[in-house]
Amino acid sequence: FLFLSVYEVVTVTGDVKGAGTDANVFVTLFGEFGVSPKVHLASSRNAFEKNKTDVFRIKTQNVASWFLDRVVVTDMIRPHLRFYFPCNNWLSREEGDNLFVRDLLGSLNPMDVPKERRLDSDKDNFERGSEDKFTIETPNLGRLRKITIGHNNRGSSAGWFLDKVVIDDMGNKEVYEFPVNRWFAMDEDDGKIQRDVLVGSMQPMGIIYNVQVMTGDIRGAGTNSKIHMVMHGAKGLKNSGKIFLEGGAFERALIDIFNVEICELISPLSRITIGHDNGAVGAGWYCEKVVIYCPFTGIEQTFPCGMWLDEDEADGLIERELYEMVSLRQKKQKYPWSLWIWTSDIKGAGTDAQVFLQIYGEKGKSDEIKLENNSDSFEQGQVDKFMIEMPDIGRLLKVRIWHEKRNPFAGWHLLQVTLLKTLTMDKYSFECGRWLDINEDDNEIVRELPATGALIYRVTICTGNVSGSGTDASVFLSIIGDLGDTGERLMFMSKNNVNKFEKGNHDEFLIESVFLGQVRRVRVGHDGRGGGCGWYLDKVLVREEGQPESSATEFPCFVSYHIAIKTGSVSGASSDSRVFVKLYGEKGDTEKVILAVSDNDLRNYFETARTDIFTLDTYDIGKINRLLIGHTNEGLRAGWFLDSVQISVPVHGMQYMFPSHRWLCKDEADGKVEVEIYPSEVLEIEKINYEITVVTGDVRSAGTNANVFCQIYGEEGKTEILALKSRSNNFERGTTEIFKIEALDVGKIYKIRVFHDGKGIGDGWFLELVDIKRLTMAMVQIEVKKEETTKKDKKKDKKKKEEEEVEIIEQLQEVVQTFTFPCNRWLARDEEDGEIVVELLTEDDEELENSYEVYVYTGTMWGAGTDAKVYITIYGETGDTGERWLRKSNHLNKFEKGQEDVFSLTAVDLGVLKKLRIRHDNSQASAGWFLDRVEIVDTKDDTYFFPCKRWLAVDEDDGQLARELVPVDEAFMKKGDEDEDESEATLGLEQKMSTTYTVRIKTGDKKYAGTDANVFMTLFGTKDDTIITLKASKTHRNKFERGMIDEFTVEAVDLGPLTKLRIGHDNGSAGWFLDWVEIDAQSVGQKLRFPCGRWLDRGEDDGAIVRDLFPNPLQTEFYTPVPYEIKTFTSDMFGAGTNADVFIVLYGKDGVCTQQKSLCVNKRERRMYFERGAEDMFIVELEDVGDVIEKIRIGHDNRGVNPGWHLDRVEIRRLLRKGKGSETIIFPCECWLAKSEDDGETIRELQPSDIITEKLARDGSLKVTEVEVEDALEAHTYNVSVMTGDVNGAGTDANVFLTIYGDLGDTGERKLSKSETNSNKFERGSVDKFTIEAVDLGQVFKIKIRHDNSMMSPDWYLDQVEVLDIDTEEVYLFLCERWLSKKREDRLIERVFYVKLIYEITVVTGDVQNAGTDTKIFMSVFGANGSTEEILLQKNEDRFERGQEDTFNVEIDDIAPLRKMRLRIDGSGSRPDWFLDKRNLSTEEVSVFTYEEWLSKTRGPKRTMICEMPAVVEEEVMVELTTYIIQVKTAGTDANVWVIVFGENGDTGTLALKESVKSNKFERKQVDTFRFPEILSLGDLSKVRVWHDNTPAPGWHLEHIDVKDEFMDKTFRFPCDRWLSKKDDDGQIMRELACANNDYLDLNEKTYEICVTTGDAEETKENAWIVLEGKKCRSKEFVMENSSKKKRFLGNVDRFEFSSKNVGDIAAICLGHTPKDGKKVKGEAYWHVEEVVVTEKELGNYIFHCNALIPLSPKRDDHLTFECTKTIESFASKARSLVPVKYEIIIITGDEKGAGTDANVFITIYGSNGDSGSRQLRQRFRNLFERGQTDRFVVEMLDMGDLQRVRVEHDNSGLCPGWLLERVEITNTANGVTTIFHCGKWLDTKRADGQIARVVYPKY
Repeated sequence: FLFLSVYEVVTVTGDVKGAGTDANVFVTLFGEFGVSPKVHLASSRNAFEKNKTDVFRIKTQNVASWFLDRVVVTDMIRPHLRFYFPCNNWLSREEGDNLFVRDLLGSLNPMDVPKERRLDSDKDNFERGSEDKFTIETPNLGRLRKITIGHNNRGSSAGWFLDKVVIDDMGNKEVYEFPVNRWFAMDEDDGKIQRDVLVGSMQPMGIIYNVQVMTGDIRGAGTNSKIHMVMHGAKGLKNSGKIFLEGGAFERALIDIFNVEICELISPLSRITIGHDNGAVGAGWYCEKVVIYCPFTGIEQTFPCGMWLDEDEADGLIERELYEMVSLRQKKQKYPWSLWIWTSDIKGAGTDAQVFLQIYGEKGKSDEIKLENNSDSFEQGQVDKFMIEMPDIGRLLKVRIWHEKRNPFAGWHLLQVTLLKTLTMDKYSFECGRWLDINEDDNEIVRELPATGALIYRVTICTGNVSGSGTDASVFLSIIGDLGDTGERLMFMSKNNVNKFEKGNHDEFLIESVFLGQVRRVRVGHDGRGGGCGWYLDKVLVREEGQPESSATEFPCFVSYHIAIKTGSVSGASSDSRVFVKLYGEKGDTEKVILAVSDNDLRNYFETARTDIFTLDTYDIGKINRLLIGHTNEGLRAGWFLDSVQISVPVHGMQYMFPSHRWLCKDEADGKVEVEIYPSEVLEIEKINYEITVVTGDVRSAGTNANVFCQIYGEEGKTEILALKSRSNNFERGTTEIFKIEALDVGKIYKIRVFHDGKGIGDGWFLELVDIKRLTMAMVQIEVKKEETTKKDKKKDKKKKEEEEVEIIEQLQEVVQTFTFPCNRWLARDEEDGEIVVELLTEDDEELENSYEVYVYTGTMWGAGTDAKVYITIYGETGDTGERWLRKSNHLNKFEKGQEDVFSLTAVDLGVLKKLRIRHDNSQASAGWFLDRVEIVDTKDDTYFFPCKRWLAVDEDDGQLARELVPVDEAFMKKGDEDEDESEATLGLEQKMSTTYTVRIKTGDKKYAGTDANVFMTLFGTKDDTIITLKASKTHRNKFERGMIDEFTVEAVDLGPLTKLRIGHDNGSAGWFLDWVEIDAQSVGQKLRFPCGRWLDRGEDDGAIVRDLFPNPLQTEFYTPVPYEIKTFTSDMFGAGTNADVFIVLYGKDGVCTQQKSLCVNKRERRMYFERGAEDMFIVELEDVGDVIEKIRIGHDNRGVNPGWHLDRVEIRRLLRKGKGSETIIFPCECWLAKSEDDGETIRELQPSDIITEKLARDGSLKVTEVEVEDALEAHTYNVSVMTGDVNGAGTDANVFLTIYGDLGDTGERKLSKSETNSNKFERGSVDKFTIEAVDLGQVFKIKIRHDNSMMSPDWYLDQVEVLDIDTEEVYLFLCERWLSKKREDRLIERVFYVKLIYEITVVTGDVQNAGTDTKIFMSVFGANGSTEEILLQKNEDRFERGQEDTFNVEIDDIAPLRKMRLRIDGSGSRPDWFLDKRNLSTEEVSVFTYEEWLSKTRGPKRTMICEMPAVVEEEVMVELTTYIIQVKTAGTDANVWVIVFGENGDTGTLALKESVKSNKFERKQVDTFRFPEILSLGDLSKVRVWHDNTPAPGWHLEHIDVKDEFMDKTFRFPCDRWLSKKDDDGQIMRELACANNDYLDLNEKTYEICVTTGDAEETKENAWIVLEGKKCRSKEFVMENSSKKKRFLGNVDRFEFSSKNVGDIAAICLGHTPKDGKKVKGEAYWHVEEVVVTEKELGNYIFHCNALIPLSPKRDDHLTFECTKTIESFASKARSLVPVKYEIIIITGDEKGAGTDANVFITIYGSNGDSGSRQLRQRFRNLFERGQTDRFVVEMLDMGDLQRVRVEHDNSGLCPGWLLERVEITNTANGVTTIFHCGKWLDTKRADGQIARVVYPKY
């Protein structure tokens, strides 16, 4: 959709006498997206005066004159876009051409548009026969092409005959002549008074438009007025100028026809303007319609009108804009041709006869055309020109021309005929030079003339100089020129070589043909017959016989460039224009090529969001540097939004990406329609060219009609399956066929597999041999002659042999390697062994064949057998067999229940077998199959066991039809035989090999996006690939529906990391819009996202229904997966089983846990498992939680019939990290998970009791050990109190869920179902208590609480949550005070809260007379990590009395370590004075604050109501006392000034600048000094807040403030140089000044402190090294040395320091573990790193949680990289970020009665960098904060960081102080971030809660 734009329109009125107007002026804007309505330019009192510029923000009645110079339109959203529309004309009835509505053509450049200039007519200008000179100044217009000249028809004799115009361009020193020789007069010639004249052209190459004007059939419809018309081209960019339709009758119901000649092709027209001059009596006219036909484009357009053009009728307009009725548009497919006939210049050559002509082309012929013979046509020596129209008959071949012989002077000697197609400028000549006469020559009067006569072309074919490049095949060639082609000619007789097409040959041939015009292309090929028929062609040269060799056209053997062009998906992105490209390369550049025929054959190119693929065959231009792309700007919607271009060049193995993402459109952005783009990335396509030659044997019915495929295996991998197909009939008896294929480079080829699909009649095939040529670049040794040495040396070397003059060098060249694979066998079901797959080896390696016996055992359970086709693929160390159909068994009926089937496979030896893949095609009834195992006997080696014991069925197990099996050691197989009970389940883990992929597929949310087609997918990994049919979706029965995500589980071989994915479907008509595919590849610990966002549909996008997708690296997630075998034992008691969804979570040490994983994936599985007394085994891949599993959580969702479940125990088995064997951990449960049993819990946390270890001993036996777990975690009980707020509507009926997190783990999500205190829980103001049983969580630090938004009133105002650990008696408090609601605040129903630290405060009041108080006491605490707000300490009747200790708890944010405390009393109450002794704050450590003095206005030495006390921790004072000396340099004020200084340890509080050393303070240019003794030092300072009270003479200019800390002996400078004044500068009287000391940052050397914590698991005595990866650069490697003296890395923290250049913010570190003194590494050794902390004083701390084992290795590559997990910014760095920022504050007052206020409003903004102080919101001369009003203020403050809350208050002054504040919006103008604070509450002492101050939180 389109955004509404605001345009600013500027009109400039001309400086002409009487130019101004008082009329109403209207403007209409024309743009690409349409036309604006007529807009009135609201005239101010003095608009449109002579020579004046008026500005209007975006509407003549014809009553006045106005001379308009130009109009400027500004797009207010993008103000840099300005469009200039010159007019320079009258809009008037009386002046000029009487037009008062004009169309102005715009341009982005004010200099672009040539103005119409008036050639001032003195009395004697333009007199008959005279020449007049004028000088005009214009912008540089480049080369002139045409001029428009005319007059305004004023004066008594206005008619004017103009001979010519000459223009001398003085700047460019060029002279142009414009011949005219026409009348400019209403009553002469064609009646025009304005003409377009082309340079140097007598006749403009005019295009004649046929215009039909129909007058309506209404009384009085006709007119005698002069009718004029303007035709407008597409988008209004070009127009015809005003055309007067002279000579028409314009009578009622008549059609007048005019032929109008215009210089430019502007059809199809966008609109026309038609009108009249209102000049005659009865001037009114009723126009019915106008029809305009353009013979060039063949388009006829109808413009209906059906309205009066009459001042006295309807709306009184006499000029109208008419728009086309597109439904009536017709395309008459006839094209205009110019025909020239030359009569010979010999006596009697002319004729008076009637001449006829007929033209023949490739697509047909024209009608007989009668050439009008006027009396003077066809005269001797004359050329006659005719305009004819013909349909498209293709390329012209001949003409037939004749005449009527009846005439006495009929004889005619015709020299030649020439035809020119005016649209394309195609020119054909037909030579004749003969008589058409019954008395002359051969007495014929009919002649057939071929297109220009025969020519001989000499063709030179150059074969390349590469080994094996020659050919014995038959070569054919066709030359293609502008006027046709030669057809394919066999290159048979070489003029210069007997043995043609040999390596390095240049063979010449002669071709006779008609003249082809300019030769454009050569097509060359061969028939592929003969032994060595492959041919490497270098180039072809073509020249006309008799021409010198230098004039030959060279055609290098072309390279294919595949160009994929993606059109953007913005509205209107598509284009109807023709697109061209030009490529620039290192070796040259191509022509501009129009992209006409695409490869993916879409009907309509360049449509929105489509990708069109074109192949450009051109000579090799080397590496592509840039690309020019554009379009011809033709067609109705020429504008085009180009998204990107991708060019792949398979020959070079390169792919180039060109991003564009811009408009190519005259009316969008910069108006360009072509653009140069540079590649953003160049990728190597790892593909090379193979030439595969297939020889079919010469035996009876050897050929096949089946589809043939091939797969190539090399030393570096294998190719995909390649289809061998071409357009001809392949694989016929005795033929040799060549296929050129691009495929992966597999290195040296050692085998191929050839097979066919057995389709078609006569599919049997006798294959003789396969030959593969591999074309690559390689280093080749070549001999080069040595350069001659100097003469002196020559004498010495004379005796030496000449052979030494040659040296051998290596050079990179193209090399052809040939591999021959003899076959000589049938691939047929009914011949030999019936196989249609064969593996072939090269001639040398044939002894490598091997045969494999495959034993397939079907299970013994009911329905285990299958009749489907079964396929197997065996994988070994050296390759695989490919998929083979298990066809011939030792049983007639294969795969029956309990049966053993034996098959024999022949294949190239695979080495040691690694795995096999077995599948069936699900055909036949009851195709499900239970496979017990497969055994393979390798005849050369031994036997392999592949256990399966699973279903291959859509409706059983996990729904898969394919299984991948791995071989298992015989000991494990035997173990199963000994104790039959366990044999079924024990091998699950060994078989697993981590090869399950979870595939999620998202279908797009678009109309018709879904599909019912069969979807298949191929995964490509670094090791292998696998094809998968996606049958059974776990999530939906009807898969791939619009907007849905389907999940599939896929078992596959370990493919290695996935590189790409191919996905497609089998049904071209069932289109599918695929959004993305996500694959959880657990074997490599990656979750990959493959974005697609495209159609797989034959009719959409590029028409592809198979796509290759690549993973997006930014969306890839990494983790370390481990397979766990989980067994659940359901108790053997009544009702113990369940159908609910059972899930599990595993916990390791330190709270490391897996994700919650459901054990069953669908309903079918849930019904199968967890039956009474059952033992169920599941293999799940989960994150690695370490070697110790401390607890598990198991539960279910309580769904289904009788969901209650009695669980006996859970056993978890996993493979040991080192060596063969496994470990089983037993978790006893023995209780119900049921709502209706026991305590109603459906989730249990279980601790381990025993661990059983099985190890495979050296002698092949299994050793089993069992130990009890001693130090298991204890179970704890947690009491949770939930307090609902006491506000209206606070309660909820929704279900509430809670998760508690501690440093040892979490509870998982628990539903708070049974309140111990209230039957109706979570009601307003109530406290509900719940008990949660969980394994010890350690220190609790956060909770997550949510509700499910169910029931009638789900909104909930949660006040706080308190968690009590009953076992340790620790209390954790979580403050909320927020809504959990979809309608209120930020509309969240889930929140996370962190624990508030609860400090226990002890206040000791002094034991002196009257020490107690009842005043209000406020406390603020300052720590190293922030400060608290003021907290009111409640009196609670008996606190703060003489000699008393009062203890209470206060929650405080975690700002420890504490630095100081500030206490303040407000002096209220009957006993305002208080003697404070001391106070203690304690959490784990106790901080003591001692004062021992009065807080009082009247008592004690200090007489103060505020005090600050330093924290004393373990007798160490945290903050020292200091004296601050503040120096202020100013420019005068008498106001009272205050400052607050901020630093590391908080702030000083407000300091009044009263006692200056100078008596008269704050005088101009004066430095005032103020001393503040005994203030607690703030450490390094960051900012100062300074303000004054605006009394007597308030304006104050402050230069700077210096603050000296005497204790630190350090001065801090705070520059200002601004006014603090309500009248000057920005009107602010409060400023925050940043400290200038922090500006200097040492960017060179830095000292980094590194603290390394080594874990207990693996200590080391070797060295370690570290590299810091910074945002700016990387540090050098720093070795952390270990020595016998300094023993490091032994389970403790080690500190190192090293200097490095500044690397910027540290993003990651690399850690290595290397042996001392470069010793060799024996065996495996590791170093366990828990944590690394890197500290830099000025930047801060960077914390890296590693918890990893780093292997000992001398190689530098064997390191581990860790990303930064947490950064703590240093104070200096924070202070540096304090820069002045302007904040725009918008206050919106509510729209209710009495909402406005007259009080003074103040705002305080709190951000992550501190607060702003209280700022008054004022504006001069404006009534603020009125009902429904929006008020805007700009306040400058130091950067606040992320805004956290605002406090808005007023002083309750004025008549109506009550105020309804709707919301506050604050925008940081530096970064454009706007934060919105919703209030919607009254600030009124008489309404609601009576508050006049509100704290509001942001709505995110």
